[in-house]
Amino acid sequence: MAQEARHQQIIELVTERGFATIEELAQHFNVTPQTIRRDINYLDQENLLQRYHGGAGLPSSTLNTAYNDRKIQHLEEKKRIAEAVAAKIPDNASMFINIGTTNETIARALLKHSGLTVITNNLHVASILSSKEDFKVIIAGGIVRNRDGGIIGEATVDFVKQFKVDYAIIGISGIDDDGELLDFDYQEVRVAQAIIDSSRQIYLAADHSKFGRNAMIRLGNIRQASHLFTSKRPPESIINILNEHGLKLTISE
Repeated sequence: MAQEARHQQIIELVTERGFATIEELAQHFNVTPQTIRRDINYLDQENLLQRYHGGAGLPSSTLNTAYNDRKIQHLEEKKRIAEAVAAKIPDNASMFINIGTTNETIARALLKHSGLTVITNNLHVASILSSKEDFKVIIAGGIVRNRDGGIIGEATVDFVKQFKVDYAIIGISGIDDDGELLDFDYQEVRVAQAIIDSSRQIYLAADHSKFGRNAMIRLGNIRQASHLFTSKRPPESIINILNEHGLKLTISE
C-alpha cells in the first residue's frame, strides 16, 4: 500500500476508534512497528493525529501545540506564505497583526517595507517590527500570556475597537470543512473578532495543516476573509466557499 493511502486509512481508523496502538496498526497494515511509528510522527507533525506513548489518538480540541514546537513546524511553508502576504501590502499602510507563529514570520517579511503603522497584540511581532525606524508600532494593552507573548483580555478588545485600519493579518489554529475558523483560547478569539471588525481587508494566513484541524472555540467563518494565503490547495469544500463568495486565494507551493 502506498504511504499516502496508508496515512489516510490510519487517520480513519483512529477517528473511528479514538485511539489505536502501534501493534494494532502494524498488524492491520502488515508493516513493521517502525514504519507505523514514522507514520504517526509524520501525522502528528501535520496536526492530523496526536502521538501518544504506544499509539495515536485524535488531536486535542482544547490544547494547542506548545509555542516552541509551533515556531519550527512547517517553517519553510510559513516563509513562503509570509512573502506572498508581504507582496500584497503597500508601503505606508496601516494594519493589525494578531497572535501566531505564522504572523511572526510575516512580520519579518514586512521589514522590507517602509512607513507601516502596525497595531499588534503579539509581543514577538512588536519586537521584530520595532527595529525599523520608519515604522510606527502600537502594542495593545491587556494581559500578557506568558507561553507565547500574546496579549489578551477585555482591555485588549476595547483597545482594538478604537481603530479602523487598512488590513488585518489573522492567524488561525484550525479551519473546519464548512469554513469555520477555530482556535483554542476564548480571550484570544474575542480579540481576533474585534480586529476583523476594525479592518477593511482581512488577510487570513494558514499553512495547509490548519485545514481540518480541530479546536474548540469558534472565531468566525472563512467567508469573512478578503484573501486566503496558504501553502497547498485547500479541500474542495473550502474552494467552493471561496468561489461562492468571490474571495481571493494565494497558494505558495
